[in-house]
Amino acid sequence: MMRKLFTEMQQDPQCNSMLKRVLNKDLFERLINRRTRMGSSLMDVIRSGLMNHDSNIGVYAPDPEAYQVFADLFNRIIEEYHGFGPDERHPASDFGKLTDFIDLDPENKFIVSTRIRCGRSVKNYPFNPCLKEKQYKELEQKISTVLAKGNDEELKGTYLPLVTMSKEEQRRLIDQHYLFKEGDRFLQTANACRFWPKGRGIFLNKARTFMVWINEEDHIRIISMQEGGNVGQVFGRLIRAIRMMESSGLEFVRDQRLGYLTFCPTNLGTTIRASVMIRLPKLSSQKQLFESTANKFNLQIRGSKGEHTDSDEGMYDISNRRRLGLTEYDAVMEMQRGVQQLIEMEKSMKK
Repeated sequence: MMRKLFTEMQQDPQCNSMLKRVLNKDLFERLINRRTRMGSSLMDVIRSGLMNHDSNIGVYAPDPEAYQVFADLFNRIIEEYHGFGPDERHPASDFGKLTDFIDLDPENKFIVSTRIRCGRSVKNYPFNPCLKEKQYKELEQKISTVLAKGNDEELKGTYLPLVTMSKEEQRRLIDQHYLFKEGDRFLQTANACRFWPKGRGIFLNKARTFMVWINEEDHIRIISMQEGGNVGQVFGRLIRAIRMMESSGLEFVRDQRLGYLTFCPTNLGTTIRASVMIRLPKLSSQKQLFESTANKFNLQIRGSKGEHTDSDEGMYDISNRRRLGLTEYDAVMEMQRGVQQLIEMEKSMKK
């Protein structure tokens, strides 16, 4: 069955996925019988890409060890996506000096909101495709208990499990950009949505500036956000949340070469995505200049409603592009410096 799906993918002229480019016949045959100690197979790694020929990447890690057992495949994906070679090593975690981070828009003329998130995986558990129902519930209990016991006043809040949440409340929280949706067909075919909604939920603080997604795409997605452009406040809250969870006894999966490991090979290393929702109507009207400046500062531009969407009247989601091969400090600082430059350019065009 897997050989048939592999051949169909390779012969499909419409398929331009990274999986198709890097997984040749020889490599496929070399990996086909390998398994991790948790039982993950090559099919678990490439199922989504074999069944969705319009995938951009087409590969997911079913458990942490998959990055080693199927390294000949993952290293090629990681090098093409991140520009991070097989002999490179991700640096030690370093959140740096918090006072270096500023309010990018103290007059609130450009930035609507700032958001910084990271992913974490809990040791001794597989990732979504191989998690059993019991393990989903165990993880939910472990993580939600740690969050409930936190003694940082700003981080205190309420855990809302999906199984007891009404459809109306889910829709409201999704519309407010607090809650995640069930996975798309790429995640569905990767077996990342089994037993939904069991074991899933969201922890939300009272001010709604801090939240944790449990068992969405990763075991843990930690998110700090607020209105305006104060990067220091948002990053500081994220750092405190990470340290609180680590000090509580939760152990996270970290690889000596690749840093923090998660389900998707696009989200490794720091796993940090630092972003602003920003209005740049004049600069964005000069598309080539806008995009070249973003590229110069390693920034990613998304439409106001997420990846592959259009802008709404000059509103964009702008974030750091690099997550692997640099520290947490550097990942957030790249966003800060790049957005500073974009704002200066927008200001100059208004004169």
